[in-house]
Amino acid sequence: VQLQAYGGGLVQAGGSLRLSCAASGRTFSRYAMGWFRQAPGKEREFVAGISRSGSSKSYADSVKGRFTISRDNVQNTVYLQMNSLKPEDTAVYYCAANEYGSGWSTGDMDYWGKGTQVTVSS
Repeated sequence: VQLQAYGGGLVQAGGSLRLSCAASGRTFSRYAMGWFRQAPGKEREFVAGISRSGSSKSYADSVKGRFTISRDNVQNTVYLQMNSLKPEDTAVYYCAANEYGSGWSTGDMDYWGKGTQVTVSS
């Protein structure tokens, strides 16, 4: 599966952005989907994940209550709605697909898209 993330940009603290990740190549619903991020000098970290059907969602503690992950298995797209953004949310955001398992570590993900930059100014 090929993944393409987009929707990043520059936003002021307290603002919102919605990231999208379009998938192509294989049946989208066979993949659990996740969003990860990597800030300069830091390791890539899990942000949010959604099950194949969309019925189960997981979030990092740092984004709970502010970010919402969703998916559209007809449009083959996964979304990340980010509200109440903080400067510490600044990072490159990646979408990733887990074909067989259900974990959310970077090592669990089988496919990665190119990232999209999110910059939150104070």
